[in-house]
Amino acid sequence: MWLQLRCGLEPRALAALTVVLVAAAVFAATHLWSARPGSVRAPERVSEAAHAPVAETDTGGDGGGDAGGAGTPEPAPGTPPATGPGGQVVVDVSGKVRRPGIHRLPAGARVADALRVAGGARPGVDLDSLNRARVLMDGEQIVVGAPPGPTDAGGTGGGVGPTAAAGPVSLNTATMEQLETLPGVGPVLAQHIVDHRTQHGGFRSVDELREVNGIGDRRFADLQPLVRP
Repeated sequence: MWLQLRCGLEPRALAALTVVLVAAAVFAATHLWSARPGSVRAPERVSEAAHAPVAETDTGGDGGGDAGGAGTPEPAPGTPPATGPGGQVVVDVSGKVRRPGIHRLPAGARVADALRVAGGARPGVDLDSLNRARVLMDGEQIVVGAPPGPTDAGGTGGGVGPTAAAGPVSLNTATMEQLETLPGVGPVLAQHIVDHRTQHGGFRSVDELREVNGIGDRRFADLQPLVRP
């Protein structure tokens, strides 16, 4: 009434002004409530455990070994120079081992680990030409028991790879021990080669090696560049 008498407002104008003031007060209160400071919860720390890949072995060739030398190797420290898919290295272990063939090991494994999954070297084999502490590379070949040859530019050491052989082995004059230095040739297969050359008067060509019992196409392909008549 005082405001109406003071300002000369009509009842309708006074009611409209009252509604506007109430709406403004409600809007101001809502704005202040939404802008108030709030507490923020600190994020939780999450730790993930690293799991080492499990070694898989795909063996081939002749013979089976004892269980003592076939344990799964633990990955060696350090970063390997080359790895295959899945953080593993695939190597070909051949020569005088109990289980020659293709083996898969964790990245960072050493030559000693490859010998262990291959069942270990046969009794009496000299391993001085192998650097058993060297880190393996994906796709390499390890020939156990081959005569030491010149070291390659990468410094991998004698006895590893096809360059380790001193020269082609003569099928007509090689002894049993010399034949066993060839990849995948053990005492049994070496005896078959000697028996074949005795029965047929020697080898006239390397292709006649296919006729020896125990030598298939794959093994012949491995032996062909390493032998001569």
